[in-house]
Amino acid sequence: MSDSTSSEDKSEIQALIEFIRANPFPEELDAAKIAIDEVLATPTTDDIVIEKLEIDGVPCQMLKPVGADENRLIIYLHGGGYAMGSLVSHAGLASEIGKASNCYVLQVDYRLAPEHAFPAPIEDSCTVYRWLLDKGYDSANLSLVGDSAGGGLVIANLVALRDAGVTLPAAAVCISPWTDLAFTGESIQQRQELDPIVSLEMLSEMAELYMAGQDPKNPGASPLFADMKELPPLLIQVGESEILFSDSQRLAKQAEADGVDVVFEKWPEMIHVWHLFYPMLTEGRTAISRIGEFIREHT
Repeated sequence: MSDSTSSEDKSEIQALIEFIRANPFPEELDAAKIAIDEVLATPTTDDIVIEKLEIDGVPCQMLKPVGADENRLIIYLHGGGYAMGSLVSHAGLASEIGKASNCYVLQVDYRLAPEHAFPAPIEDSCTVYRWLLDKGYDSANLSLVGDSAGGGLVIANLVALRDAGVTLPAAAVCISPWTDLAFTGESIQQRQELDPIVSLEMLSEMAELYMAGQDPKNPGASPLFADMKELPPLLIQVGESEILFSDSQRLAKQAEADGVDVVFEKWPEMIHVWHLFYPMLTEGRTAISRIGEFIREHT
């Protein structure tokens, strides 16, 4: 495991944090669902062809970077605390990762809480993965990528597919993953003042909606507590200013202990899923490039 460093001017991240603190994300869930699509989302560029799909009842969209290898595919699982996020909110980020990886990207619009509690997102995303294999995609050309809750969902999917005897993808990437819905990590308390985006109150509300009375330490919901043996090579990226830093750090250690090939990158001064701010943040673009390198190396 190693640190990721940057010599770029840190004024970009400082300006971004000041902007976020001056324009806080809505606390009310319905308003937050609108804001994540209308405020946080970055549109795709003109060199991305978008194809809407419905896969066994699960809405999806295929992002096709011009000139990319259509046989190599990323399945992208968006963040949003299992209660918000959509094909719109993460299309820009997912497409940039696709360009960096020279891959097509399939976004999965899995069901959300509170209408659909755990394990609905796992069921939907596993359904999509199985469908891809049935359609003839080679697992050696597939990778799973997700951010925040989607990062935790990446691990939950891999474990569920492994346990079902399904051939796993060649690689996986977790961006600022939420892996512990029981909040046992020390950064939950120690880094609250550093994180301008995520709060314990917000996470607690979303965890309650998602689990609907179920055990938050269930390994499917909190993959930090899962057996990760035989999972594919894993890249984990996390910012040092994240309340969820411990979720990534402990995930990396547990995965390594289970024999997984792990690359763990902690990024100085970075915030939760800083990749979303790639149009204005050098480190966002650099982190996306690193993901592209990792996926090209393994697929």
